[in-house]
Amino acid sequence: MSDEVILVQNSSIQHGKKNNRIYLMKLDPQDCPGILPKLDEMAQENSYSKIFAKVPNSLMKKFLQKGYQIEAHIPKFFKGKEDGIFMSKYFDETRGLLEEKKRISQVLDVALKKKLQEKQSLEKGYFCRKAQKEDVIEMAKVYQRVFISYPFPIEDPSYIKKTMEENVEYFGIWYKDQLVALASSEMDLSLQNVEMTDFAILPEHRGKNLALYLLNKMEKEMENKGMKTAYSIARSHSFAMNSTFSKAGYDFRGTLIQNTQIAGHLESMNVWYKSLV
Repeated sequence: MSDEVILVQNSSIQHGKKNNRIYLMKLDPQDCPGILPKLDEMAQENSYSKIFAKVPNSLMKKFLQKGYQIEAHIPKFFKGKEDGIFMSKYFDETRGLLEEKKRISQVLDVALKKKLQEKQSLEKGYFCRKAQKEDVIEMAKVYQRVFISYPFPIEDPSYIKKTMEENVEYFGIWYKDQLVALASSEMDLSLQNVEMTDFAILPEHRGKNLALYLLNKMEKEMENKGMKTAYSIARSHSFAMNSTFSKAGYDFRGTLIQNTQIAGHLESMNVWYKSLV
C-alpha cells in the first residue's frame, strides 16, 4: 500500500508506513503554528520516525522552535519571491543519521564538476513528446521495470491518469514504437514552482543523455506555463541523475536524510533547483 495523501486543516500531507514519515507537501500559512502539535501527535500515534516539511522562509523560526532542522534551502521557491526551506524533525535518532557519506560525497563531487550542456539531440530512431492518457498502461510498465518500489504508486495506470487530470504533465521518449524513457513535471500552479521528477530510463537505453533531453524539454514547457522555479529531489546515490541536473544548470541546495523509500529501502535525497525566470 502506498502512503496516503490527506488534508490536515487546509494543508496537504502524505503519510504512511511505506516511507515511515509525514510529508507536509503544501502548508497553508494560516494553519501555522496550530498544525505543528497535530503533526507531532500524528507521528507519535503512528510511530513515524520523521516529519519532512516544505516551509516558507517567513515561518521557518516557528518550525525551528518545535525541533525541526534545515536540510535544504531553495531561493524564491514561492511565487518566485519567498525562499523555501526544506525542514525535518526526527522521532528516532537513527533515522537522522546520514548513511554512506563517502558514496554521497563522491556522487556530488562528480556531479558538481559537470559542465553545462543545454543543447541536446536524440539519436536516430528516438522521438520525444508529451504523454497522453492513452499511454498510461505503457507508462506504468516502464515504472514497474525501473523501480522495485516508489513513494507514490506510479506503477498504477489509474494513478498516472488521475495525476494527469490534476497538475502533472508527463514527457516520454520513444524508440521506434516503444516507450523507453519517462519523466514528469508536477506543478504547483498557485505557488509557481514545479518538481521535475519520476525519471525512468529503461536499462538498455541508458547512457544516451535521455534524462537530460527530457529535462530540457520539460523546462521549456514549464516556462511557457508560468512556472518560476524548478526543483528536484534526486536519489543521493545516483551518479546519473545528480549529474543530469548539474549539466542542466541546476544548483545543489542540500541533502534530505533517509527521506524516501525507493527501490526497497530508505534513501537520502539531494535537492537541486533552477530559476526559470
